Amino acid sequence: MSHPGGLSQFQGNDGSETQAPGNPKATILVVDDEPAVLRILVMRLQLAGYRVICAEDGEEALEIFHREQPDLLVLDVMLPRLDGFAVCRRLRAESCVPIIFLSALEAISERVAGLDLGADDYIPKPFSPKELEARIATILRRVGPGSATSEIRDLPVGQGVLRVGDLVVDTNRRQVSRAGERIGLTYTEFSLLELLFREPGRVVPRAEILEQLWGYPPRRAADLRVVDVYVARLRGKLEPDPRNPELILTVRGIGYSSQRVGDIPAPAPAPAPAPAPAPASVAVAS
Repeated sequence: MSHPGGLSQFQGNDGSETQAPGNPKATILVVDDEPAVLRILVMRLQLAGYRVICAEDGEEALEIFHREQPDLLVLDVMLPRLDGFAVCRRLRAESCVPIIFLSALEAISERVAGLDLGADDYIPKPFSPKELEARIATILRRVGPGSATSEIRDLPVGQGVLRVGDLVVDTNRRQVSRAGERIGLTYTEFSLLELLFREPGRVVPRAEILEQLWGYPPRRAADLRVVDVYVARLRGKLEPDPRNPELILTVRGIGYSSQRVGDIPAPAPAPAPAPAPAPASVAVAS
């Protein structure tokens, strides 16, 4: 199977390139080294109206990503040259593009590892193409097309800006800063922050978070681990001491709650400098 330049080149009956029907909704980069899986994914996603580009290894995926700037990646974990986890790690250093992992590795530890790197979802193989399409649609509906790059912009003053303790949350541009420094959040992390602080103090069940952000109800306990991993990631970026959180609180057996804005302690003022010690007296012999 050849696809020069990474663009999908799956041929129709007349030998022409198969294209997505007019005005594709978004561009998706599919990365998998199994030709059969790649062919099915390209066909299904093109029929769903997406422009699809392909790569068969991790190095090629990075090259195509930088050239094409896709709106979402469907990324296999077990790839030649550079595995999916390494690709995700490199992309997260520069971009908040949504990433969905596909993997034959079903262990919860592998799923947690993928989400810890900043992936937006993790689907074990074998998978239902219909379920993958639904997950893609949910993520793109949340972030919108054309949002692959992580552009740093100044925060506006006015509506849509929330101050949470010493954090400034701009819901218009989906940015968070502290003391003028931008805190890099993925789209899923920001959506989680937005959901928890929509009604400060309300307990949001883990199942509700999963359905709101990922678009599917929990079918097994492992599904809810997705929520826990993302809360831990968000705390790690926002809380001064993630082990003793003050912004996002755990409600055991139920879910999570945001601290009411008025209840969040203000940052402690810097301690005043200690007075300079008095000069020691020196005895002078007469």
